[in-house]
Amino acid sequence: MSAFVIAVPAKGRLQENAESYFARAGLKLVKPRGAREYRGTVAGLPEIEVAFLSASEIAQQLSQGAVHFGITGEDLIRESIPHADDKVVLLHGLGFGYATVVVAVPQAWIDVRSMADLDDVATAFRLENDRRMRVATKYVNLTRAFFAQHGIIDYRIVESAGATEGAPAAGTAELIVDITTTGTTLQANALKIVEDGIMLRSQANLVAARRADWTPAAREIARVMLDRIAATDRAASFREMRTRFPGCDKTLLTEAREKYGVETPFGGPTSSGMLTLHCPPDQVHALATFLRAHGAASVVVGPLDYVFACENPLFDRLEAAL
Repeated sequence: MSAFVIAVPAKGRLQENAESYFARAGLKLVKPRGAREYRGTVAGLPEIEVAFLSASEIAQQLSQGAVHFGITGEDLIRESIPHADDKVVLLHGLGFGYATVVVAVPQAWIDVRSMADLDDVATAFRLENDRRMRVATKYVNLTRAFFAQHGIIDYRIVESAGATEGAPAAGTAELIVDITTTGTTLQANALKIVEDGIMLRSQANLVAARRADWTPAAREIARVMLDRIAATDRAASFREMRTRFPGCDKTLLTEAREKYGVETPFGGPTSSGMLTLHCPPDQVHALATFLRAHGAASVVVGPLDYVFACENPLFDRLEAAL
């Protein structure tokens, strides 16, 4: 059979985060021929080939169906793949690589708070200067779609090759569309985000290519991978709490579920009174207090590595898309 291929960022923080994420899910990425090699595999799953590529290459390979899975940001997918939802499936947000694509204007534009205000300014700018406002951005397609959605036509795009946020101060553009995480860089360049100018809240995603060769063998590999990823994510959503609780009954367990969102993976207490609960992390202390107030002598709390279930929502999402 042909290899099942996963495309992973070749360098930087995204590569580090992707490798750490896969390792936590029991999918350790290895480079048998050394750190400089651009091909690798997954420990224990030799039928998987890992391709270490640039961000733009990952989006291209996903669009063409040359790889099965890829790790990349939603912003890049939406920008670089026309009609992206017809070609790829964003299976799962990975919790890193956060960035927000925004419209930002000079802070001195005190009358511009909304996209409607920006439309008015754009029209006035064209009439006064006999040219259209310039928007500096690397996100050409996203910008055109977003501005069209808001009915703004009096502008032209200046494609940015360098630090986009410096364009207004340099006099090469009147406003920008760019990514931000904290907004600090925008503020340092005397820019502000338009209130309804948030175009996309992006993060790194596990993306599947619809056009890849999805043989039965490839689907089985995907199922194994997604089973481990789903089990890791379930585990991160809970802490395991154990207690000996002879006085516990169904009424008390129902109250615990309703108040604290707990799950009872093994049912109610055993004949000896042992009880295992899975509790959201932010409810651990409240639940421990609740249990002791109702007769539990002690409560032991610990992390979970994996919680495997019969359901595999990530694989179900893939199957539905294919």
